Amino acid sequence: MKSIRMHRRGGTEALVYEEAPVPDLLPGDALVRVHAVGITPTELTWNSTYVTRKKNDRLPIMPGFEMAGTVERVAPDVTDVSVGEEVYGLLDFWRDGAAAEFVAARASELAPKPKSLSFSYAAAIPLSALTAWQSLFDYAKLSEGHTVLVHGAGGGVGTFAVQFARWKGAHVFATCSNVKVNLVRSLGAERVIDYTSTRFQDELSDLDVVLDTVGGEVLENSWNILHRGGSLITIVGDAPEKKAAAYGVRGFSILVEPNREELVEIARLVDAGEVKPVVDAVFPLTRAREAFERGLSGHNRGKTVLTTEGD
Repeated sequence: MKSIRMHRRGGTEALVYEEAPVPDLLPGDALVRVHAVGITPTELTWNSTYVTRKKNDRLPIMPGFEMAGTVERVAPDVTDVSVGEEVYGLLDFWRDGAAAEFVAARASELAPKPKSLSFSYAAAIPLSALTAWQSLFDYAKLSEGHTVLVHGAGGGVGTFAVQFARWKGAHVFATCSNVKVNLVRSLGAERVIDYTSTRFQDELSDLDVVLDTVGGEVLENSWNILHRGGSLITIVGDAPEKKAAAYGVRGFSILVEPNREELVEIARLVDAGEVKPVVDAVFPLTRAREAFERGLSGHNRGKTVLTTEGD
């Protein structure tokens, strides 16, 4: 099968388009014919991309942990999905990704693809949407009437976070660059702050929730704009317990987890027109290096996707 592989740790220069064997199935697996795969450029720096859960080297590896495709074959013990079913999902970070024509994935991590979307748009959902969902609802317990600030609201996670918060009935504030202000406002943010010209910490205070997708100074300047009892969730930095206690808030540093049930609910919202993925660009598998480099530029509107065929 055609694939993107890496034979050594590295950056985009280590990505190679080449033939690879179709993966074997383990118990509980489904073999999926991949139509599209969403990429997260920073995944090339994750240790899990290159090792097993037991920390054993697993080179050569395939990147791309969110995908959409059609079930080709299933292991004898699988009941979650069936052959011919169109699915999407977030894959185990410690196994090969889906930047190939086929991937072996845990069937329990796959969910029916949103019926209203192409494979390319469906592949833009799993990692970003689950990260936003778990941050806002599983950790922050965001509810109707809450106030929430989403940093990096024009990126993959941020675009979903704004939409989920709006759907929930929260008051949504956001930060992004000036070129993304209109996009973020169209997704449901009540107020959008252009971080290139305005300091959010001078404009906002007494918030219920802050979701940080940027880190660094943005994270550090977010603690004191929460009211006591509020929640700060970061996906790119640390939220030390002592610091959270000093501000009287809850702090969480999270890593997204695959979740079939949440993907089912997200697909329902997509098909109901409540939420939509934002796709920055779609590249063929042969141009994976270019796709990752575009993602690393840091100025994307939403997600970058690879496709194995003309979807």
